[in-house]
Amino acid sequence: MPERLVVLIAAPIERDHIDRIRALDPRIEVLHDPELLPHPRYVSDHAGSPLQRTPEQEARFLEMLSRAEVVFDFPSGHVRDLPAVAPRLRWLQSTSAGIGQMVKRVGLDQTDIMFTTASGVHARPLADFCLMAMLMFAKNYQWMERDKKVKRWERYCGEELSGKTLAIVGIGRVGQEVARHGKRMDMRVTGMRRSDAAVPDVDKLFDRAELHTMLREADFLVLAAPHTPETEGIIGEGELALLKPSAVLINIGRGALVDEDALIRALQEKRLAGAALDVLRDEPPPQDSPLWDMPNVIISPHSASTVTQENARITDIFCDNLRRYMDGQPLRNVLDKQKLY
Repeated sequence: MPERLVVLIAAPIERDHIDRIRALDPRIEVLHDPELLPHPRYVSDHAGSPLQRTPEQEARFLEMLSRAEVVFDFPSGHVRDLPAVAPRLRWLQSTSAGIGQMVKRVGLDQTDIMFTTASGVHARPLADFCLMAMLMFAKNYQWMERDKKVKRWERYCGEELSGKTLAIVGIGRVGQEVARHGKRMDMRVTGMRRSDAAVPDVDKLFDRAELHTMLREADFLVLAAPHTPETEGIIGEGELALLKPSAVLINIGRGALVDEDALIRALQEKRLAGAALDVLRDEPPPQDSPLWDMPNVIISPHSASTVTQENARITDIFCDNLRRYMDGQPLRNVLDKQKLY
């Protein structure tokens, strides 16, 4: 370990979080210049507004990258050429959990750079989104919104979540938090995962071969799996046909998990009661996508995981990993470049 550990902050985060990183250990040299980073459009925005550095600013940023052994998030404008512009880089901490496909797409899976993710940070807000969506469909928010627009007061009968079956594809940290919400609402919770080890708050586990059996029982289907070759298109025409006409699909994983055209057909033909989509095949979906105009579809602009506490929680992981890195200990949330999660 060199005497000074050079850490570049490449994401727009608040000053108090940068001060926490600086104060962690006197051997850490933190490089941070907000002028060289995208300007956040909202709290916890790591992509920021489109950035155009001046030649002088670009030279300064490249000089920082050339010195960095550790980088906090992917540097804007230098992802594909990261090994060339940051030859000393050994470890990059991402602000996202699902970086596997991107790392592979740009060829960084073939490098010696270690990547750690923000896995776990987004579990609660994503689970909250699922609970919100389930309650909106159970309480028939579509009816309320329709009548409000025409100023009509007409009583109706809704549902409750108690006794309903919540099926979760992907019982990782996010899926487990979704399951916890489901049990709080007295739901029956089932889930699909690789391991058959018992999971708190999950009443019954299914393996991949039993997916169709799980789908037949579902009142709400939550997709919380990462995008891998095994999960791509896991919910297609045949799987959608197994769901009850009263079932609702909630996708907080990745758009590639679902055959979107088949989903649209199922919704149009009333073979599915509704969908809540935080992720889609194309983001944003094209203007002529039928999903925009469907009253029984909730569309979130890939923002269900974004909350005001996000940067603090990511900084917690980064600081813990920095201590581990300096002590020669294994890091948390290391990306498996083969499994892509």
